[in-house]
Amino acid sequence: MAKFVETIKNIYKIEELRTRIGYTLLLVLVYRLGCYIVLPGLDPEALKGGISGTQEGLVGLLNMFSGGAFGNASIFALGVMPYISASIVVQLLGMFVPAFRKMQMEGESGRRKMNQITRYLTLAILAIQGPAYVTGMIPRNAIAVGWSSFMFNLISTIILMAGTMFVMWLGERITDRGIGNGISLIIMIGIVARLPYALVAEIGQKFTGNGVGGPLILVVELVIWFLVIIAAIAIVQAVRKVPVQYAKRVIGNKQYGGVRQYLPLKINAAGVMPIIFAQALMMFPMLLGRWDATRGIAAAFSSYTNVWYNIVFAILVIVFTYFYTAVTVNPTMMAEDMKKNGGFIPGVKPGKKTAEYIDAIMSRITLPGSIALAFIAIMPAFANIFGINNQFASFFGGTSLLITVGVVLDTLQQIESYLLMRHYDGLMKTGRLTGRSGL
Repeated sequence: MAKFVETIKNIYKIEELRTRIGYTLLLVLVYRLGCYIVLPGLDPEALKGGISGTQEGLVGLLNMFSGGAFGNASIFALGVMPYISASIVVQLLGMFVPAFRKMQMEGESGRRKMNQITRYLTLAILAIQGPAYVTGMIPRNAIAVGWSSFMFNLISTIILMAGTMFVMWLGERITDRGIGNGISLIIMIGIVARLPYALVAEIGQKFTGNGVGGPLILVVELVIWFLVIIAAIAIVQAVRKVPVQYAKRVIGNKQYGGVRQYLPLKINAAGVMPIIFAQALMMFPMLLGRWDATRGIAAAFSSYTNVWYNIVFAILVIVFTYFYTAVTVNPTMMAEDMKKNGGFIPGVKPGKKTAEYIDAIMSRITLPGSIALAFIAIMPAFANIFGINNQFASFFGGTSLLITVGVVLDTLQQIESYLLMRHYDGLMKTGRLTGRSGL
């Protein structure tokens, strides 16, 4: 406890860090207030219980990422998901389209061009998602004004588009003048905002006798939840260190290189994206419920606690982990960069052999990483089966847990870098924090 208090004092002593944290908290507060501002023309009383059907499936995932704004029909209902979708598309284009790959290699100017393309693509996605949300999700009996359907849909779509662009602006300001990655932090805040309600609901179940077990079972659940969080942290931070030797170079009177470094290959290089892709794909079997011949298949995949649902879901997570790792990790580029800088892996020839060696290592370490990711993805189903309510069960794994763990680690890593730069002790008494790249 004394170490924690001392760390807080050290953080307060650094004026820049203190200002950045305060600025971040202020913008997060603005975002959370906006999540409760309902679209104009709607009756708040009619939406008091939220939009129905926003607790399960992909819609529930969108509601979770928006911090409940999706279900509240707020001005921030679409959140940052359109921007995330646009970022994924641009990232994939950078892997396969030569023009985009060239922009990625242009440094800061190329990054600005890519960001501008991402913003334009976000507007295009919003132009599709906005009307779809207004017409498909908002109940007609909640409209309290005498506008025509066209006028209400048009105004609401414009406000939703403006709301998402404003949230993007908040995220960029947090990244530039605050602490942590702004967009990721906004997503995490939306997820964590649901945790107190979920925890209170679970405690109420256990103490009122409506749930399985009692206070002792609640303690066991919290212990298991703590262990799952530790496992998620281990998966996010786990790396395979490949030794790299750099040749000695003498420039003037100084010697450079000649030291052994390590190439850190992440066990889970794909991050949380495989789970997001798999959850989106698991929505398609529900469309089969329209026909009598396939209604049984739709019923089997309609609940995330179903055995077949979890088997297929786990397989999809493993497959998408390999796919996304193959797209984002380029062993050939790693080998070329290493060769240009005079580096080599001991016992492996530079160039093609080095690329093959890195690719073989990635193939081996991705298997346990994908299996561990699949297990975490289906953990909420096991939690629900053992009597934990739906809201609290979602924090036992899946996207919510992995995003929260990853963003917290990144933010703490930035804070620790400020402390170490000013010659203060880090956040941890031993060891160093390492973050993760991307969502």
